Amino acid sequence: MNNEITEKLKQATDSLLMMSESEYPFEVFVWSNEGQEPLTNQKLLQLTGNSQETSIETVELNYFFRNCVDHKEWHDETQKQNVQKFQLLVKILKDNLNDIQVYRIGTININVYIVGKTPSKDLAGISTQVIET
Repeated sequence: MNNEITEKLKQATDSLLMMSESEYPFEVFVWSNEGQEPLTNQKLLQLTGNSQETSIETVELNYFFRNCVDHKEWHDETQKQNVQKFQLLVKILKDNLNDIQVYRIGTININVYIVGKTPSKDLAGISTQVIET
């Protein structure tokens, strides 16, 4: 089941870049046997190899992708295609993972983890980076 989910996420994120002050690709991850208990900030920092003092902000999935999933009149063809890709990505995340949260770790150079539970109670999702000065 996890292989199917990760394959869908890999296809959905292929050549897709997260826009911020820079552009970063997405990476798919699975943390096996980590979804039995609620994901705390401390546990997330440990899983991602960050120090326990690192700041974390949690945002809703729709809020995180708010600027990526809406068509604008001024979009060119490439931008229109990217909007469709982001819409598909959000749909795949929602269709395949439960209890999805977006975690923003750090400041300025922010590591983003979009984490949800798989039906087999593992944690899975995608990560990327955003730059915000």
